[in-house]
Amino acid sequence: MKVDSALIEHVAKNARLQLSRTECEAFLPEFEEILDVYKKLNGIDVTGVEPALQPVDLAPNLREDKIKASFSQEKALANTKHKKDGYFKGPRTM
Repeated sequence: MKVDSALIEHVAKNARLQLSRTECEAFLPEFEEILDVYKKLNGIDVTGVEPALQPVDLAPNLREDKIKASFSQEKALANTKHKKDGYFKGPRTM
C-alpha cells in the first residue's frame, strides 16, 4: 500500500481529525512505520492458536466481606462544627 498525503487525509477524515497540511506531512513517516509493523504481524503463522478475548485473566479479586466495628454517630461527628440533628450539615442546594 502506498502511503501518501491523500491517504493520511482520508484516514484523518475517517477519524474526524482536522490536520493541517504540515501535520499531514509530519505524520507521513510515522504512518508508514505503523503500517510496516502490521505487515510484519501479517506474516506470523497463527494456525491452531485460539483467539484471546482478554490479554489477562479476569478472575475476581475481591476481598471477603467481614463485619467490623465502625464509628458511632457521635464519634463520626465529633470533629465537625457543621452538624445538625445527628447528621453532617451541608450547603443549601436551592
